Amino acid sequence: MRAVVQRVDGASVVVAGETVGEVVGEGLCVLVGVTHDDTSEKAAQLARKLWSVRILDGEKSCSDVGAPLLVISQFTLYGDAHKGRRPTWNAAAPGEVAEPLVDEVVAQLRALGATVETGRFGADMHVSLTNHGPFTLVIDV
Repeated sequence: MRAVVQRVDGASVVVAGETVGEVVGEGLCVLVGVTHDDTSEKAAQLARKLWSVRILDGEKSCSDVGAPLLVISQFTLYGDAHKGRRPTWNAAAPGEVAEPLVDEVVAQLRALGATVETGRFGADMHVSLTNHGPFTLVIDV
C-alpha cells in the first residue's frame, strides 16, 4: 500500500457538488493507493503508521492531539509514466480488491480512536486542502 500524506489546516472532498468528507483545522489528508499483493495486515500497518506518525506541529501525531484524517482512495498512486506520454495503471489493484482494503485502513484508524472522514471510492472527486508547511510524505508499507 502507498499513501501520500499531507499535513493540512483544513481539507475537503466534493462529489457531484456535495461535500462528502471534510477536516476542519489541523489534521492529515491521506491519499491511499492499493497494489495487487496488498493485504488486510498491510492496511492495519498503514493505519497504525498514519495514526502515530509525528508530522503535526511540534512533532506531534494525530494520536497525540486527536487530529482528524481525511482518507481518499487514489489508484493513480501506482501509475507508471516511465515510457511514453501516457501512464499505465498495471500496478494498481482493481476496484474489487482495492475498495475493501481502503475501507480496512479507515476501519483500523477508527478502531484506534481516530476521527476519519473519507472520499467516495471510484467517484470523480474534487479535493481541496491547505497544506501546512508545506509538508508532504510518501509512506509505503
